[in-house]
Amino acid sequence: MQAMWSGLFTHLTESWNNFKGLDPNYTTWMDIMEKHGYRTQKFGKLDYTSGHHSISNRVEAWTRDVAFLLRQEGRPMVNLIPKKTKVRVMEEDWKTTDRAVNWLRKAATNHTQPFVLYLGLNLPHPYPSPSSGENFGSSTFHTSRYWLKKVSYDAIRIPEWLPLSEMHPTDYYSSYTKNCTGKFTEKEIKNIRAFYYAMCAETDAMLGEIILALHQLGLLEKTVVIYTSDHGELAMEHRQFYKMSMYEASAHVPLLIMGPGIQANLQVSNVVSLVDIYPTMLDIAGIPLPQNLSGYSLLPLSSEIFKNENKFKNLHPPWILSEFHGCNVNASTYMLRTNQWKYIAYSDGASVLPQLFGKFVYIYIYIFFF
Repeated sequence: MQAMWSGLFTHLTESWNNFKGLDPNYTTWMDIMEKHGYRTQKFGKLDYTSGHHSISNRVEAWTRDVAFLLRQEGRPMVNLIPKKTKVRVMEEDWKTTDRAVNWLRKAATNHTQPFVLYLGLNLPHPYPSPSSGENFGSSTFHTSRYWLKKVSYDAIRIPEWLPLSEMHPTDYYSSYTKNCTGKFTEKEIKNIRAFYYAMCAETDAMLGEIILALHQLGLLEKTVVIYTSDHGELAMEHRQFYKMSMYEASAHVPLLIMGPGIQANLQVSNVVSLVDIYPTMLDIAGIPLPQNLSGYSLLPLSSEIFKNENKFKNLHPPWILSEFHGCNVNASTYMLRTNQWKYIAYSDGASVLPQLFGKFVYIYIYIFFF
């Protein structure tokens, strides 16, 4: 999240995780757009500002080897609201969405000033699980029958797992701290995945409220909408749930862009990153791009209409870099990704063996140094 707002890789800002927010001296893309005459507003989740997790999780993020801090997350579980007509399950997110819609109706209709609105939602994050104890974390997949009925249960795939004894050390550690080393029935796994998909459907409905408001206000045809997420959800892939992993289910997130000048029905084959949001936002507005950004504007990949003379001369490189330095992993994690390959390194690259994955090779490969 910090990389998206700063346009810089994590190792450059030293905003390592949710427990150390982005320093206030960094200028965000929204700051720049405001200085260039945009009316700006943020609603909802803003993880980049500061950490809000438990004290024990903050300590665990730096120590990792303290035994009593293991198993930070509760065992993943599901919880169904029996009321069939319950639509607004995640009430906090719906309230945030309503605030954003109201702001659009009252403020963004001022056509003398362009606007930029950011809406950050908690869904489809798992919900807190206080029944699991003091350090419960968030491990409950929670929805209602209304949303669950939208999921094709029979089409849900059960992921294959390696035996615990054959896991890469970081995977075993993550499974252990996420409370996933015990036995799970196929029904449990399928339910977790079904409930997650139902939570995604509820999230989509919130986006629909924003799109509907823009349409009703006559703004949709002249507004660029970007939809993305700061991480995915493993949903029992690799015997894990939640995030904190460079596996595809966690690291590969949606990035959808629509609006005037954006080519419709285009699927870009290049790998891109959230660090590209910063220059993309400025490029959309025709604002000169700062030097030394880590990201690249995505407009040259998606449109021929936007022409900003100050954009980067080159298109996006064929690789992306991602970093994670938070809890539930036993070393800092780095991913270098191309269309064909994914290389994951841990810590200094020597204490824990790196991994290499090919696009059509699903068994991880150890790299040995002599």
